[in-house]
Amino acid sequence: MADPPGCCAACATCLLCPYSCQWITAKKKKMKGLRTTKCDCSWFLFLFFVFLFTLVWLYFAIIILNDLHNFNEFIFKQWKSWFDWSPVLLIVTALLITYSSVLLVLALCLQLCCQPLKLHWLHKVLLILTALVVAAAFTGLGIKWVEEWRSAQISLQATGPFLHIGVVGGMTLLAWPLASFIYRTRNTGLRVFLLLVYCTVMIALYLAPLGISSPCIMEENQLPPKPALIGHRGAPMLAPENTLMSLHKAVDCDVQVFETDVMVSADGVPFLMHDEQLTRTTNVQAVFPERAALNSSAFNWTDLQQLDAGSWFLERNPFGTAESLSAGDHDEAAKQRIPSLGEALEAVKQSNISIMFDLRPENHSDYQNFVNATLGVILQSGIPLQQVLWLPDGFREQVKQQAPGVQQVYGRKRLQNEKEPLLHVNLPYQDMSSEEIRQYRQDNISVNLYVVNKPWLFSVLWCSGVSSVTTNACQVLKEMKRPIWLLPSSTYLMIWIVVDCVSFLIIIWAFFLLKKCSHRSRPAESETDVLLTKINSLMQE
Repeated sequence: MADPPGCCAACATCLLCPYSCQWITAKKKKMKGLRTTKCDCSWFLFLFFVFLFTLVWLYFAIIILNDLHNFNEFIFKQWKSWFDWSPVLLIVTALLITYSSVLLVLALCLQLCCQPLKLHWLHKVLLILTALVVAAAFTGLGIKWVEEWRSAQISLQATGPFLHIGVVGGMTLLAWPLASFIYRTRNTGLRVFLLLVYCTVMIALYLAPLGISSPCIMEENQLPPKPALIGHRGAPMLAPENTLMSLHKAVDCDVQVFETDVMVSADGVPFLMHDEQLTRTTNVQAVFPERAALNSSAFNWTDLQQLDAGSWFLERNPFGTAESLSAGDHDEAAKQRIPSLGEALEAVKQSNISIMFDLRPENHSDYQNFVNATLGVILQSGIPLQQVLWLPDGFREQVKQQAPGVQQVYGRKRLQNEKEPLLHVNLPYQDMSSEEIRQYRQDNISVNLYVVNKPWLFSVLWCSGVSSVTTNACQVLKEMKRPIWLLPSSTYLMIWIVVDCVSFLIIIWAFFLLKKCSHRSRPAESETDVLLTKINSLMQE
């Protein structure tokens, strides 16, 4: 039998080897009568869906990177051991998507070369394992990290137009193996079904931009001002978090607000600390091993001053940026101690920026005394009260009475029957839509969203009109002069039409070209079938 047009025996063998794990030439395979069975087709469909499943997970993995530091902190609280999971996430995801992609490309090439799709049992097992791993990842995401689903929805505002182009391109290329299969199969029902499904999908994709919306589809002159930057615990990628060095690095990044967390020591001194235990960001296990598991507020100020609050940053390298520090910064980081709120207020006052903080832990039985101690330090510091942004909800009315100049920031959306208008809100970036951000902006309500680290997310929020963002990556967002992309609606409409037209023409060309190739190969195939029939008749006689 003649080899299929455009595919030599050597090429077919090279394709069959990794897919079927057999070194047999195409001619020998056909002589053995191997054909693609319904079972083989089912495994091809399974491979295709595993590829799509893994591709979706790759997208999620990229989105998750914005918030992965929170996951690392969560794991530390559970295991008491620090590990950066971002390389693991990226490597495992890359391996899964590469494996399924290579198998799918091999299968499509085999289909174009008219070779049987005999997937080896080892690949079948690995595909099932791939599907299970990705399913487990999605399940864990849904149980422990539900807000990331909302992050994915926001990400579509940044990637939607480009995902549309990519999907249209992929489905257009799929027309070649599909046309090859349709012209070779004798099952009319299957041919009609596949054509209907493919045409339906393509029509839906061609019209998909009607449902795609992005705040970055706007004219240049409609772009809102760049959001102000708020340093999340300072500049934690450049210095140990919640230290004076981190505060000064944040000032160098042009942040307008230093965001931090305040606790009160056993002897009534407010100090900067996020975690309820000191183990992650100090050497408390070495200095006070028998008390390391105690709440941070159980230590007096004298004990806290003995702790090293900087070496952990150099040892654990939480953001992968510690090795980029200069020698001077390296030495300064190693000398950091836990700062008191008074020291932080003095640094903020000298830097002419504002400070915003939470007071922890909110469920402490002595919380009112914590509020009183914190207010006392603020009033004694001499800092202009309008530079203090108060986040805690507990005893807020008391704070308004004792320090009326302090700016009240609320961690919730406004209510319908609000007694007094909100002027500042501070929310996770997943909790506000672009429409809500625009509405708050029109009503002169300052909206700060946290924690925003990646340029794509910052771009979406910038286009939406958010007032400010809390970030770990102030040094990165500082350098952005405009959103990553900004398209006038007329330009996007033109791109949409051109992409759809080019795709349609390529699909028509693919079906026309493969139809001509199938007609050329049919005479030879018919003569071969007649010869095989005669040989079979002679053998039976």
